Formats: sequence, structure tokens, C-alpha cells
Amino acid sequence: MSILYILIPLALVLSAGSVAVFWWAVRDGQFDDLETPALRILTDERRQKRGG
Repeated sequence: MSILYILIPLALVLSAGSVAVFWWAVRDGQFDDLETPALRILTDERRQKRGG
């Protein structure tokens, strides 16, 4: 039963930290454009073939 005095605050601190990191990532613009990075590798490959 005494382990709950450690686990509950630890769970609260970890969840608050996770929310804070997620909030920072959203405010920093990490989730603004999800499609362009996946397509960028295709356009870079085409540029290398044309140039070389």
C-alpha cells in the first residue's frame, strides 16, 4: 500500500511531462505539414538524376 505514495505522484509527474512535451511540439510547429517530408525524398531523387 505504501508503494502507492510513490507511484501516484510519479505517474502524475510523467503524464504532466508528456503533456508539456506534446504541447511544446504543437506550438513549435512539428505537426504543421505531415505530407511534404514524405514526398520530399521523391523530388530530391529526381533532381539528382537530372543533374547527373
